[in-house]
Amino acid sequence: MTDTPNIPPPPPIQLVPPAPASAAALPSPSLNAAPPPAPPSPPLASLLPMPGASIVQLAATAKKVDTRKASEKKYGKPVMDLGFCIVPSLLMWAQARLGINTVQFNIIMQLADFWWDPERKPYPAKKLLSDRIGMSERQIQRQIAELEAAGLVARIGRTRPGRGKTSNEYDLGGLVARLKELEPEFTAVQEENRERRKNVALPKHRRKA
Repeated sequence: MTDTPNIPPPPPIQLVPPAPASAAALPSPSLNAAPPPAPPSPPLASLLPMPGASIVQLAATAKKVDTRKASEKKYGKPVMDLGFCIVPSLLMWAQARLGINTVQFNIIMQLADFWWDPERKPYPAKKLLSDRIGMSERQIQRQIAELEAAGLVARIGRTRPGRGKTSNEYDLGGLVARLKELEPEFTAVQEENRERRKNVALPKHRRKA
């Protein structure tokens, strides 16, 4: 959540390679036009930031650093003290494979910022999402409806006694399931690239055909 959560900090070893810079920067959406469709998916190997190294390799060679302190060094302690959000890099690597546009990706990131407890679904108001992203509530609602139609997000209505309807809960279970489906394919490409790099380092007479 935006407020610093009362949970333990992330583990000290960084197991996941950093996401490409192009996925981290989200362009500002137009207020008067629907976002353009996602471009054709590039080759899977090109989506991985370190094709020559597997996640297992990265874990084995990673230095034992305090990731919170490392983040404070990058962004500054006052910034990190406001809170942080943890998402898998695969969400960024597989954005095109998931078929989500830049606005929908932004909405998912905003929902993830409110989702800390696995058993407690996020429920930010559309007005808050609208203010954060800089789009109208109607535009936000339309993009969420498309995510729901794609099976990535599910809206769950909420009511308060004596106050009627309130903000929806958002179930990201469909997105999580899709990421789990894609993971073996991305892992296989990482392993294949690792073997290729290992093979090319050998003398010619010892290389595999």
